[in-house]
Amino acid sequence: MVGNCCIMLNIRKLSCLYFPMTMTIERDEPLTPAGRLFVQPEMDQVINCAIAVHDPFDVDAVKLEISNSILVKHPRFSSIMVKDSCGRERWRKTEVNVDDHFIIRREPLTDDPSVSDEDAINEYLADLSVSTPLSVTKPLWEFHLLLAHKCAVLRLHHALGDGISLMSMFLSCCRRADDPNQHPTSQGIGTSTSLSNHWRLSLKKLMKVIWYTLVYVIKFGLRSLWLKDKKTAISGGAGVELWPRKLATAKFKIDDMKTVKKAISNATINDVLFGIISCGLSRYLDLRSPKALQEGLQITGVAMVNLRKQSGLQDFSQLMNSKSGARWGNKFGMLLLPVYYHKGGSDPLQYVRRAKEMIDKKKLSLEGPCSYKIGDTVMSYFGVKPASLLNYRIFSNTTFTISNVIGPQEDITFVGNRISSVRVTSSALPHAITMHMVSYAGRADMQILVAKDIIPDPKILAKCFQDALLEMKEAAQTVCKN
Repeated sequence: MVGNCCIMLNIRKLSCLYFPMTMTIERDEPLTPAGRLFVQPEMDQVINCAIAVHDPFDVDAVKLEISNSILVKHPRFSSIMVKDSCGRERWRKTEVNVDDHFIIRREPLTDDPSVSDEDAINEYLADLSVSTPLSVTKPLWEFHLLLAHKCAVLRLHHALGDGISLMSMFLSCCRRADDPNQHPTSQGIGTSTSLSNHWRLSLKKLMKVIWYTLVYVIKFGLRSLWLKDKKTAISGGAGVELWPRKLATAKFKIDDMKTVKKAISNATINDVLFGIISCGLSRYLDLRSPKALQEGLQITGVAMVNLRKQSGLQDFSQLMNSKSGARWGNKFGMLLLPVYYHKGGSDPLQYVRRAKEMIDKKKLSLEGPCSYKIGDTVMSYFGVKPASLLNYRIFSNTTFTISNVIGPQEDITFVGNRISSVRVTSSALPHAITMHMVSYAGRADMQILVAKDIIPDPKILAKCFQDALLEMKEAAQTVCKN
């Protein structure tokens, strides 16, 4: 017995010698439910962020900055996606070779001198949205440097995180133009839906919360089954995500949107945005519809709402803290936001008032958290395929996608190079029209990605949105004077 004990002790000593206690075994980490949805063939989503700068890129400096940034150290950005024996997707840590993630294009995207940089880049992004998936043999991100156009395209798979997470990470790699020692400010501005927002309500409001939540959750369920928008000149449907795309940019001034906001009591920038969308789509349908449309026709959009306790951009250190309420990843719910066709009238502010009335009801509901929970429950009990199918049907039965991410309020630099614009779009969806808006330094650019066989003239659609805001601004200035 004593000899056996000695042998055991010696074995333990040897094991400590060759396998120190500090040594840890890397384990594959499962994807989150939302992440699993984004890698399914029906909903495979890649975010394409175009960053235009004032001066030509120094390729070596950009690579060095990325090599030293938090991006390559982040667990998601230093892992490849694999499948286990049960077919479940998991993250597996790997060594990152930064050179493998860079695609350098030195020549112009087009030989036609009449094509502007903006149009050339938009055409490039439109092609990426349907034809170029990310390689699964390396971490799911890459940089395209378009040197002739002074533009970088950062491509990230949506499974890595949502717009709030990814924008917060991007800003951690940037500096303020007026103070290179400071990171851009990330103020809590934007939309957030949290259960805690509703507990301190009067009984009357609490009853409204219960009622609106019940109504909207039922409508959400019906959309995932058979209820769909009536067919119009901008309708998509199942299979449209595979169709060729065009991309155009609508440009807004935040001050113009604030002017409209002030003319309507308790309005928000999001109210103004949905008023612009309602008015712009109505204008475009008037131009493109072969016959008159029914007044008040519903056109339903799908929007994502941040479910973190803090709204808007997050402090990056909080995102990386797993114990904080603002964790990294895809933390959002889905809202169905209907706008309505109306023939142009004498008061363009009516579009904003109607949008505000609709959004105010949505704010009183728990549709966002419930939609997240429904998807999580379906996946837990029935698997990823049924959950993906339900998600896909929601997009097939609605008309457009809209997202709005708050960017920095001041000018910023990347590798010492002043950024002139930040524009975002994503892979194609069953919708014929997808809109992503990002604000930056007093401006807001909305990328309008369309199925070109359904909407062949996205620049006209962009102008409809821009003209809608200018008319609203003029009407708001008249209201304020009176």
